[in-house]
Amino acid sequence: MQNLLRFLLRYHFTLLFVLLEVLAFLLILQNNNYQNTRFVEFTRNLEGSFYQKTMKVEQYLNLREKNRQLAEENEELRNYIAAHLQTGEDTFRRQVDTTYDQQYSYLATRVINNSVNKQHNYITLDKGRYDGVKPEMGVVSGQGIVGVVRGVSEHFSTAISLLNSELRVSAKLAGSGYYGPLQWNGGDYRYAKLGDIPLHASVHEGDTVMTSGYSAIFPEGVLIGFVEGYEEKGGRFYEVDVKLSTDFKRLSHVYVVKNLLKEEQDSLESKIPAND
Repeated sequence: MQNLLRFLLRYHFTLLFVLLEVLAFLLILQNNNYQNTRFVEFTRNLEGSFYQKTMKVEQYLNLREKNRQLAEENEELRNYIAAHLQTGEDTFRRQVDTTYDQQYSYLATRVINNSVNKQHNYITLDKGRYDGVKPEMGVVSGQGIVGVVRGVSEHFSTAISLLNSELRVSAKLAGSGYYGPLQWNGGDYRYAKLGDIPLHASVHEGDTVMTSGYSAIFPEGVLIGFVEGYEEKGGRFYEVDVKLSTDFKRLSHVYVVKNLLKEEQDSLESKIPAND
């Protein structure tokens, strides 16, 4: 209390001056419409600016939740398309029975660990056996192909990344339809090599490279990348440089692809004699 009294006695002239200034300012606003209007406009602008900045902070803090919601919506959309629409030669065919002719379903997952600077890169996902994830399921993103599930626990799974020199994916050129094995060579994480393209095939820079569908893991037509160059190898084939469409340094939400007919296809193909 003594400190407060001492402060008031010491600065009473300054405090009186500030009080009179405030009173004068309020009288001006009260008796002058122009000044009052400008002050109200100023305070509204200040308030609006404050709320705008606050909203931006809230939106930034909610990005993870928004991304999760978008991933779930995309999962529903992908499953709806897989269940209701099937490509024919020129048109889409709508299915009344949602299980009829559906071959693939999609599960939204989040990447919780990832590497791009090793020879054998892996990705860890936050969904596992409890969610229906099994080994040999494909993994894709909104940008294109990502990898193949290798190991599964109750609540997590690991996928061998496309940036793994052990993974080979059957890919084709969208322009000509010729296909071959696509593999990362351990160099730049943005590029892979597409091999065994015959010399008589038409290859053009910028051509789209996508999955061929010649496996039970990925659907046909999943984007892989774009042709950036090519050269002749061994006098019989082209080796094509492919710039990958997926940015593996920015992976966040991906989708596990389940082939509903994989077991049937694998069972049939296992009966083919080895020497045929």
